[in-house]
Amino acid sequence: MKATWNGKVIAQSDDTVVVEGNHYFPEGSVDPAYLIPSSTHTTCPWKGEASYHTLTVDGQENRDAAWYYPQPKDAAKQIAGRIAFWKGVQVTPD
Repeated sequence: MKATWNGKVIAQSDDTVVVEGNHYFPEGSVDPAYLIPSSTHTTCPWKGEASYHTLTVDGQENRDAAWYYPQPKDAAKQIAGRIAFWKGVQVTPD
């Protein structure tokens, strides 16, 4: 799978985990040059607390377009160390 935004490949991996229709990419498959840590946090009752990154590509920002669970609950342990995308990030087969 490949995640692209603003014409750039943000992440690419053949090892994604799909939860609730979202592909979670291994952290190591995401290009850190495009990520800016965000102070945003949300809570999912069964996954735990999510943290976010803003994407930055060629001077454009996509606020909180990437999220991850630093310490997912046991029910979501398969997404530990993985990052998912939304807000216009295209996730397509490689």
